[in-house]
Amino acid sequence: MSDPTHGHSEHLRIWHDGELLTDPSERRISAVDHGLVVGDGVFEALKVTPAGPFTVRRHLERLTRSARMMGLPDPDHDQIRQAIEAVIEGRAYELGRLRITWTGGVGPLGSLPAFGPPTLVVAVDSVAPAPPVTRIVTTPWLRNERGAMTGVKSTSYGENVRALAYAGERDATEGVFVNTAGHLAEGSGTNIYCVFDGEIVTPPLEAGILDGVTRQLVCAWNEVTVRDLTLAEAQTADEVFVSSSLRDVQAVEQWDAVSFSAPGAVTAEVQRVFAERSAADLDP
Repeated sequence: MSDPTHGHSEHLRIWHDGELLTDPSERRISAVDHGLVVGDGVFEALKVTPAGPFTVRRHLERLTRSARMMGLPDPDHDQIRQAIEAVIEGRAYELGRLRITWTGGVGPLGSLPAFGPPTLVVAVDSVAPAPPVTRIVTTPWLRNERGAMTGVKSTSYGENVRALAYAGERDATEGVFVNTAGHLAEGSGTNIYCVFDGEIVTPPLEAGILDGVTRQLVCAWNEVTVRDLTLAEAQTADEVFVSSSLRDVQAVEQWDAVSFSAPGAVTAEVQRVFAERSAADLDP
């Protein structure tokens, strides 16, 4: 999962159909590409550090899972890795956002399957580091934990775009969803954690959330309880933090009208462990 940044810079580089581009206007994708027409596509976003792209394997594995759930052909991991190396070669920035997009390709003007072949785009741009502390708000919309797109990182991202805009209008950087069962789910691009008397609690995948790559590592590198929480319970936490591929571990200082110690002692330790472990292994 990623955090909001605006525009692109002179560092933008794009790989499409075997060609490396530095100007997004140099190449056109078909006006009837199914990723555009009906959002029939999947994607991944990951960070590029001075040492290289982080957690490529986990992101490619999730891309394939998402593609299968969408009924798309499996993406070629070797081809994507070659494209990644091409777009990051000679980079002159400290931190980058790398996006892999895989769509059904050319298709009908409707929801019938795409004709193909699939479209693959790999792009990278520089990005500023996320601040260690942020504000979040609860959105008025619900996550459907039983929907066809549940757990799929689909290019049909309109719901998340709307949630993020809602947050931005309220001086926050993330909009958080409750699900249809009344339980805390996730942010538009983050997973969320609450700390109660030193215990870290995060919603289960069954709450309708994305299986975040950073969430996987936070749960592997720390003692985390996975269970349902109501919004009311979550907002009584001692500390709250969120995670994503671009934010890493980010403390929450305010959630709606509730303020928190940020970063609290537990969150600070999770941040320390994540920074240490991720620096030691680019592909854990």
